Amino acid sequence: MRAIWKGAVSFGLVNVPVRLYSATENHDLSFHQVRRSDGSRIRYKRVAQADGEEVAYKDIAKAYETEDGKTVILTDEDMASLPSRSSKEIAVESFVPISQIDPILYDKAYYIEPDAMGAKAYGLLREALRESERVAVVTVSVRTRMTMAVLRVVDDVIVLQTLLWPDEVRDSGQLDNLDEVSEPKKAEIAMARMLVDSMSGDFEPEGHVDDFKEAVDALVRSKIEGGDVTESPDREEEADSGEVVDLLAALQRSVDRAKAGRGEKSSSSSASDETEDGEDEKPAAKKAAARKTTARKSAAKKPAEKKTAEKKAG
Repeated sequence: MRAIWKGAVSFGLVNVPVRLYSATENHDLSFHQVRRSDGSRIRYKRVAQADGEEVAYKDIAKAYETEDGKTVILTDEDMASLPSRSSKEIAVESFVPISQIDPILYDKAYYIEPDAMGAKAYGLLREALRESERVAVVTVSVRTRMTMAVLRVVDDVIVLQTLLWPDEVRDSGQLDNLDEVSEPKKAEIAMARMLVDSMSGDFEPEGHVDDFKEAVDALVRSKIEGGDVTESPDREEEADSGEVVDLLAALQRSVDRAKAGRGEKSSSSSASDETEDGEDEKPAAKKAAARKTTARKSAAKKPAEKKTAEKKAG
């Protein structure tokens, strides 16, 4: 895994050099939008709503919209003047019972790994969290945003779990139909308890599968095996990053495509025809060239042999 953050956990006077890794990954399926006829990708342009004109990236600015619909444009200078909250320290503020934190506040999870120099202090913090049965409330800046988080132990690793700010949790009082919920009867509650008891068990996440993703994977595999695959015309025009483009070959393909559109024979096929017609001539030409080279070499050797004989005589 690749570390996304390097810093230190500080509790009291103890500093633990650590690295942060994303503990989860998203397996949501993503589909491209294409033209149905040939599979060409659909691209979107940045256009201004007022006049429909395309806007260059350098002319785009950030804006904040107020509750009454007014737009306040923030320049790069405005953003630079804001206080920087970046930090390379996970500062422990307090140790609290985990039961006091509502799970609705939990956001993203990260694994914390110690550097070699901080392994001993890491083990100390891990055992302190285990024995106290508490979590450490911290503040941390991940990807330029300062947020609350907790440190807790999962198996043998300390996990940093970011928390939502209190104002990011919506008020349940805004729901409309809660007032319509009536109080159940005692007999109904008893039956509900019996149902709960009959369905009680341990949570085993491995028993739950993403059946939609599996169905999509199976559908795609069956289409590939059946040859139901469309070669997008965009592939020839888009070169992969890091791949050297053969300009001459690209130009040749463009010429051949244009000729094919006019019903003419492509130059590549003409070249292959010429090769087939001249197959008998090329070997003969090679042999003649070889004889000339041999003759030159033998002629060059004679003066050298004569000099050697003169030396011996002397």
